[in-house]
Amino acid sequence: MTDRSHVTTHVLDSVIGRPAAGVPVVLEHHDGAAWVTIGSASTDEDGRVNSLGPVALEPGRYRVGFDTATYFAEQEVKAFYPEVQITFELADAAAHYHVPLLLSPFAFSTYRGS
Repeated sequence: MTDRSHVTTHVLDSVIGRPAAGVPVVLEHHDGAAWVTIGSASTDEDGRVNSLGPVALEPGRYRVGFDTATYFAEQEVKAFYPEVQITFELADAAAHYHVPLLLSPFAFSTYRGS
């Protein structure tokens, strides 16, 4: 079993009230000049990604990108947002960062999870 990544996510489809399986997710770090991909995966049957990049990251600016167009196309749903980008500051190198996404075809929200 591998260790859990420093950054994890969970996607819930708020219209159907269930986890969103099969959402492609990318973790990127801003190196001061550009965004650099450091991990990628797809959500599992429970809508989770527990392995998204390294188990340890330096403080800095990161973002999690969700390919919602792929997910909604699989559901045969026309959606307004083809992707969602959540940018955040990783300030505590010792803390775990969980970045959940609540998703619907015409809205999304997020919060700092645990």
